[in-house]
Amino acid sequence: MSKGLAGIMKQAQMMQQKMAKLQEEAANRTAEATAGGGAVVAVVSGKNQLLSLSIKKEAVDPEDVEMLQDLVMAAVNEALKKVQSQFSEEMSKITGGLNIPGLF
Repeated sequence: MSKGLAGIMKQAQMMQQKMAKLQEEAANRTAEATAGGGAVVAVVSGKNQLLSLSIKKEAVDPEDVEMLQDLVMAAVNEALKKVQSQFSEEMSKITGGLNIPGLF
């Protein structure tokens, strides 16, 4: 194996270790988003799990359940987008912006 190839392999191994650590840390991260001016608040984890959901009673209208459903979906989806964006940002720092198919 040439020295150049050995260097590349070592860099790839270090990158893989950093990515594994980042994935571990991501599990402990959270993101929060609100909808309806704070009527609905969703908190998600880095593992894309809903950790908490709070709904102010003013947002609960038995005559308009669809609005509440939309607010919940909006808050949860925004929180998921935030946590995934954080992960992608950190991952691109590790990979130097390289887009390696199948890596994540």
